[in-house]
Amino acid sequence: MESLESYKKNPRTMFLAQEYDRLTAEETNLTRMIEEDPAMRDLAEGELQSLVAQKAALFAQMEDVARVAKEEEAFPRRVILEVRAGTGGEEAALFARNLAEMYRGFAAQEGWDVSVVDEALSDLGGYKEASFEFSGKDVYRFLRFETGVHRVQRVPDTEKSGRIHTSTASVAVLPVREEKTIEINPADLEVEFSRSGGAGGQNVNKVETAVRITHKPTGVVVRCQSERSQLKNRERAMSILSAKIEEAEREQDAAKLSSERKQQIGTGDRSEKIRTYNMLQDRITDHRIKESWSNLPKILSGYIRPIIDAILAAEERGEGGSTADEDED
Repeated sequence: MESLESYKKNPRTMFLAQEYDRLTAEETNLTRMIEEDPAMRDLAEGELQSLVAQKAALFAQMEDVARVAKEEEAFPRRVILEVRAGTGGEEAALFARNLAEMYRGFAAQEGWDVSVVDEALSDLGGYKEASFEFSGKDVYRFLRFETGVHRVQRVPDTEKSGRIHTSTASVAVLPVREEKTIEINPADLEVEFSRSGGAGGQNVNKVETAVRITHKPTGVVVRCQSERSQLKNRERAMSILSAKIEEAEREQDAAKLSSERKQQIGTGDRSEKIRTYNMLQDRITDHRIKESWSNLPKILSGYIRPIIDAILAAEERGEGGSTADEDED
């Protein structure tokens, strides 16, 4: 339980704490009046009880506000979801786009807002890499275990001999917290501006609104072209940069606890193979919890809630582990 002083310092509960102090002052005055004139007790007793009840309700409200704030800090309502083609050339880029569409379909089911931050298309319309902002209730809680390498086994449309191809794409989910915890020195930034590009590389703006920011100490690069103004793109890029640097620090801390990481559902490592999508066998397998599901077309359209729920349940039970030795035919 937090103290009243902490609630006074919290902008979300400051007004409630001030009202609590006002009621306390009234309670003190009434108590003093009763002590000085016992004949007033009967008249003041009801009002005194009302003040005590109001104070209790206010304190409960402050506790609830603080609890929600802590939940939002642990599970923010905004994330940046990145997909990037891995091994497999054009087929990997097409699979990366399949994954992006799967998550956007899931977002539509959950009622989340989705916007494109940046995208680089391949020749056949796949994603070399792309990033999106997802916002809404439970967005980070549901998507945080999607980080890692996703593998697909299928016969591409361009394959004439019917040979099965294995391709990969990586996913990263970065929480964006409202209260920035990372301090970034402007001198550490290299900022470049360019024209925003549309499909096929065509310029959709005649002015340089796209922003590319490089954080020189870490080498982290962020590009944003979703907004119409240079200023808004820069603000959004800085928000994403902060999330990326914070996530990189978290991964470094997790790497120091490698023995403990093996006991977790996922390490959050983008190089860890977490899931295989076997199109020929109509089976998707999550290697961390060793469970499989069928009906891949439906899953790739966004119906991944059963998978998400199974992973969350395994996390609560403390199950799951390393995928390093897992494989699938």
